[in-house]
Amino acid sequence: MPHEYLSDEQVGRYGRFMADPTPEELERFFFLDEAALAEALKRRGQHNRLGWSLQWGTARMLGTFLTDSGPAEVPEVAIRYVAEQLGIEDWTVVKEYGDRWQTPYDHAAQIRKLLKYREFGEAEAEVAEFIASRVAKTRDSKRELFDRAVLWLIENRVLLPGITTVSRLVTEVRRAGLTAINKVLVEAAPRHMRGELVATLTVPEGKKVSVLEWMRTAVTKLSGTGLSEAFDRSAYVLGLGTGAVDCSAVAPVKMAELARFGTTAKAFRIRQLEDDRREATLVDEAAVAGQPGRGEGEAAQPAPAAGGGGQAGGRVGDRARHPTDPGGWRWRCEGHHGERGGGRGGAGGQPGAVGGGAGHGRRAAAVARRGGRR
Repeated sequence: MPHEYLSDEQVGRYGRFMADPTPEELERFFFLDEAALAEALKRRGQHNRLGWSLQWGTARMLGTFLTDSGPAEVPEVAIRYVAEQLGIEDWTVVKEYGDRWQTPYDHAAQIRKLLKYREFGEAEAEVAEFIASRVAKTRDSKRELFDRAVLWLIENRVLLPGITTVSRLVTEVRRAGLTAINKVLVEAAPRHMRGELVATLTVPEGKKVSVLEWMRTAVTKLSGTGLSEAFDRSAYVLGLGTGAVDCSAVAPVKMAELARFGTTAKAFRIRQLEDDRREATLVDEAAVAGQPGRGEGEAAQPAPAAGGGGQAGGRVGDRARHPTDPGGWRWRCEGHHGERGGGRGGAGGQPGAVGGGAGHGRRAAAVARRGGRR
């Protein structure tokens, strides 16, 4: 069923009273203003006046009418509150409401016209747009989106349809919204970068973990070797160039949400995702990881150029001990499109100009100490 993701409580309270209305709710929804009181008094018989008024309050509070259940499901506190306004001493006369089965339907049509309520079909595009905006900018789950959609319908005077209709709409709009976010991230990253990120999901020959797990694993050695290994991991992540990907079209909160999934899911789990979802997860995770000091929920922004030779955002001169080649140093000299962005140390050990991100000067100096060896 489309609403299987809903809790029993959500299903139970949809268009129904789950508890007595609070005094504030009685005042807000069941207080008969001058126009409503005049309309109610036009009905013949106390039971019809009381029934009409309860329909009026129920539609405003729940977004539905009492055409099927009748006033039997209305809490007694609400019936007494309305009866007092109508000057009806015996509120139990409401039991006679609906003896003529057509009467509640006639009253519902009158109230709908009076309050200018719309059918769901007339407002479906609007509520879908509202749900889509929440999907794009918040961390709302499907259950939360469902509740917000119902509240939007009630506040905008739209009659509630069947619960399956709303739950299905939430599912479809959410799926489309997340797919659009994945597409934005995938298209923002160059093809070669996406291919390199996907390659991190594999386990290199002779190794026990994938490159992705190696990148995630924290260094625990409190020594110079451990510090060097930590720099290796950071340099490798920065060398992927994901810091240059423009992710500004995706809300920071969605970047953080996708990154949390990416950093906790195992490599084999990410491999099982659909192509766009898999690549978007890797691009997002690497982009967020490549922004040290970034606060919770902040978007990864392109890194500016830091020297004369490199393109903006390029990772130039990064050295990283590559997990598939633990015995040697691999230099990554890619700009935004994989071009060389800066000079390297010559045979005499003098480092060239650096055009990449932070820490390149230190890495160039390390090469100089090695006599220009890469």
